[in-house]
Amino acid sequence: MSKKAGYQARKRFGQNFLHDPGVIERIVRAIHPKPDDAIVEIGPGLGAITEEILAVNPRLQVVELDRDLIPILRTKFFNYPEFRIHQADALKFDYSQLTDGKPLRIVGNLPYNISTPLIFHLLAQTGVVQDMHFMLQKEVVQRMAAVSGDNNYGRLGIMTQYFCKVQPLFEVGPGAFRPSPKVDSAIVRLVPHIEFPHPAKDLGTLQAVVRTAFNARRKTLRKALGSLVTVDQLHTLGINDGLRPENLSLADYVSIADMLVAEKGSVKGTEQGGEGSNGGSND
Repeated sequence: MSKKAGYQARKRFGQNFLHDPGVIERIVRAIHPKPDDAIVEIGPGLGAITEEILAVNPRLQVVELDRDLIPILRTKFFNYPEFRIHQADALKFDYSQLTDGKPLRIVGNLPYNISTPLIFHLLAQTGVVQDMHFMLQKEVVQRMAAVSGDNNYGRLGIMTQYFCKVQPLFEVGPGAFRPSPKVDSAIVRLVPHIEFPHPAKDLGTLQAVVRTAFNARRKTLRKALGSLVTVDQLHTLGINDGLRPENLSLADYVSIADMLVAEKGSVKGTEQGGEGSNGGSND
């Protein structure tokens, strides 16, 4: 319960409200908002981060699903006439409509139960994004930043790194929230690539290859990717078919996808990112 606002956090929205002033200050310092930035906050909750950003950027826009929080936010920030609230589902929201000619700076304390699918939704819109700063479950940030060979390496990290530079910033303990979550959190900065380091000929095919591989991440590549490529094709690319999916780099997956496009055309498969709250073991 937030005594200040008289509002009960709701489990179905995955709400854990940030209240630690030191952590809030550190997050805002990392974001470094400027008066003329086009900033969008996802899930403002009771407005802890919102308040600090508005003091610098009075044109802040927020996306909030919980309709009961809207009047609280409107009352709290009534003296900011340019402050805009969009009552909408962040998983379905079209962020490009908020650009107004400027790239977006997206921030948020993201609910853990939708963090992975929401990240995939946002990655699909990075063309209108300058950067993103998110509070996420520590494990999710570790997966996003993981490199080939790491235990945390998988679909989430590969596709995030395809679109963005991933910079884990600092960790946040459960005590900074009300109610306190049962896991540690972390702040991550995502900066979309101006030029993709490993551009794929067909994004859908790359997504299908990565998804197929990590649906069978414990198997060797000859089995995990057996429905898409042959052992001879892997050898042609210089890839050992006895390796596991976690041993291949982003560049390796792009080379497999590009080969499939050259030989067969695009492979059906899109990145929906919706298997479970934290992406499941296949990520």
